[in-house]
Amino acid sequence: MRDNKDKANNELGNGLKTRQVTMISIGGVIGAGLFVGSSNAIATAGPAVLVSYVCAAIIVVLVMQMLGEMATARPDTGSFSSYADQAIGRWAGFSIGWLYWWFYVLVIAIEAIVAGNILGDWLGISHWVAAFGVTFSLILCNSLSVGSFGTLEYWLSLFKVVSIVGFIILGVLAIFGILPGSSTSGISNLYANGGFAPNGNVAIVAGLLTAMFSFQGSEVVTIAAAESKDPKANIKKAIRAVVWRLGLFYLGSMFVVVCLIPWNAPDLAQGSYQAVLSAMNIPWAPQIMGIVVLVAVTSCLNSAIYTASRMAYSLARRGDAPNAVSHTTRQGVPLLAVALTSVAALTALTANYLLPKQVFQFLLATSGALALLMYLVIAVTQLCMRRKLVAQGKKLEVRMWMFPYLTILTIGFILGVFAIMAAFPGQRAELLSTLGLTTVLVIIGAYLQKSQPELSARRSAMAPVEPLTPPVLT
Repeated sequence: MRDNKDKANNELGNGLKTRQVTMISIGGVIGAGLFVGSSNAIATAGPAVLVSYVCAAIIVVLVMQMLGEMATARPDTGSFSSYADQAIGRWAGFSIGWLYWWFYVLVIAIEAIVAGNILGDWLGISHWVAAFGVTFSLILCNSLSVGSFGTLEYWLSLFKVVSIVGFIILGVLAIFGILPGSSTSGISNLYANGGFAPNGNVAIVAGLLTAMFSFQGSEVVTIAAAESKDPKANIKKAIRAVVWRLGLFYLGSMFVVVCLIPWNAPDLAQGSYQAVLSAMNIPWAPQIMGIVVLVAVTSCLNSAIYTASRMAYSLARRGDAPNAVSHTTRQGVPLLAVALTSVAALTALTANYLLPKQVFQFLLATSGALALLMYLVIAVTQLCMRRKLVAQGKKLEVRMWMFPYLTILTIGFILGVFAIMAAFPGQRAELLSTLGLTTVLVIIGAYLQKSQPELSARRSAMAPVEPLTPPVLT
């Protein structure tokens, strides 16, 4: 009886339906960065931004295949943090887990600010009131049950998907000159105004950095799938879909934008999608994009609360956060993990409105390179973990292609991007801030691993192996 009670108070539910997990995986890569932030990448690289996004998409597809291999073998709400723990060491799982949690704490604050600005203008109220109102509403949704989160996220993601598909259809009609009322058509903007790469190859690399960060969110499905009844099947389905998701939503919509709008058009400053809708003479284009962006940021905010709370829960289950954070309600919700995440996010949000802007900008800088760092950890972990899984006779339902060559190539590419960031003055501060926070967490994790050897050893359910030993070719 006592065991059952402990189980009920420490385990997550499995209330996410397959259709919800699928839609979360599809909508996970569609954020405000796609609708608004892409204009910066276009202004930097010109039409050659398509090359930037193709390169970034290839890396994300490879990383997701690696993550899918590990996640189908060992579904876990801690996802890559748990796998790093098992394959590399406690210090690795500890540091990347808390870095990831911190990243999504800041995502909550960022998305709340954007939502507050839009709603505040519409309703005629203070931006901070609207921002806190949206955040509290979604915190409540996440506190009820994983099913309530899944239902809301399903409909928000569906709206984003329909919006993107509708935009691409209108764009294709305009390109072929068959959209009534459109003042733009054809593909001449791909090579006019200075050519395909008007700012040179270096600008393509700069656009690549923006594109890499835009794809953050694909990995959330491996966290969410752990709370469904058939996590392995849901992860496999999501991994298979990642190629066409990135191809359709990002590359397809980016192609429409750079075809219909000159890369140096002043209208891009208001947002690439709004600029295209205005050029196509779509009525109420600013209002339409306002609704789409509001839904996108609400979805990202909702997903960020969920993702950060589950990572905190996983860290607590492994002994890297207070044990109370791992307790769950009767509905399987880690309520204290949600509370911990919410308090941290609301504190960051308060800093934005009450403290000098430099304080919030500094907080953002500490997670500026985290997407790349996460990809690097996933690749290194998979490089180490494959041999362990094979040695245990584990059947791999998803396998990384051309292992270990593509894995090693991916690691080299990501390290190269880090070097490029260090060379760009605008990116250097974010890189150094992120690496500074990472160093602190690695030191703490290494201390815990050394001071608690028995716990650290139990953390891995796999046979020990030297983490950086070259893997057997398969």
